[in-house]
Amino acid sequence: MKIQACLLTVTLMGFTTVVSALSSFGPLVTPEQLSEGIAEVQPVILDIRGDDYAKGHIPGSISAPYGLFRGPKENPGQVPEVVKLEQTFESLGLELDRAVVIVPAGENDTDFGAAARVYWTLKSAGFSELSILNGGAAAWQGQNLGWDTASVDIQPTTLDITFSDDWTAETDDVVAVGKGEVDALLLDARPADFFEGRKSHPAAARPGTAPGAANLDYTSFFDNGSSAISTDTDSARLREQLGIEEGAEVVSFCNTGHWAATNWFALSEVAGLDNIKLYPGSMVEYSSTDNAMDNTPGVVENFLNKIKGK
Repeated sequence: MKIQACLLTVTLMGFTTVVSALSSFGPLVTPEQLSEGIAEVQPVILDIRGDDYAKGHIPGSISAPYGLFRGPKENPGQVPEVVKLEQTFESLGLELDRAVVIVPAGENDTDFGAAARVYWTLKSAGFSELSILNGGAAAWQGQNLGWDTASVDIQPTTLDITFSDDWTAETDDVVAVGKGEVDALLLDARPADFFEGRKSHPAAARPGTAPGAANLDYTSFFDNGSSAISTDTDSARLREQLGIEEGAEVVSFCNTGHWAATNWFALSEVAGLDNIKLYPGSMVEYSSTDNAMDNTPGVVENFLNKIKGK
């Protein structure tokens, strides 16, 4: 089943704009809001672009490459061990009670998934004042709000992190849903070629999708050609489109938990739906098991798809 997200102009209960007596931003912040609120909120600004940070960045931001929040090459979506995450957060000078703004490149819609995955990781680790710069570094530069190449001194912190599974689904959970043992919606965030088994991630053992999954392409949450996620998402209409009751469990997955993080963020943080979970290892991890899959082509068809570069 393929689902098209219905994006309508509404006021979101969960979307917070900059107001007087500002203590934090909401889950999404515009370049103008960030510029106006930096002095008051004093957030840690995490630039996740990697090498591009050295070429220029938002003044005062620190470099936190996306790879710090990812797993090994054979399973990129795997969550790093808690001890490693804690060390990373401490080296970045993060504090649980201090606001964090995550800055992706903003060159295309897939960049948002990186920021959403970092957001999900930090939220699961106990950080509560989290925001994503909508449109990323590109949107900030487009507003001529200041650009810097100076390095930033980081004061390491000491943390005690506990990783919550409130927003996490594991392989066993996905299997249980597929077998009908657990009532939840498996939601594949990938484009149709992946969902329908015509294309697969290089690290995936098999093409196809999880049994019984529905398809909601992550790009549905972006206006045409935009790298900024839409804030005009009607939660009631989304529940209707997904065919779920309020509070029903939804498990978002993709290839490596990147595109799926966009769907998780749109449903959970923007639309404000409860009980939305992310399967971090996604189909790269799932396909390496002997569990059943849907939309898996036959041996010959799979071979021909690879020859065609699909």
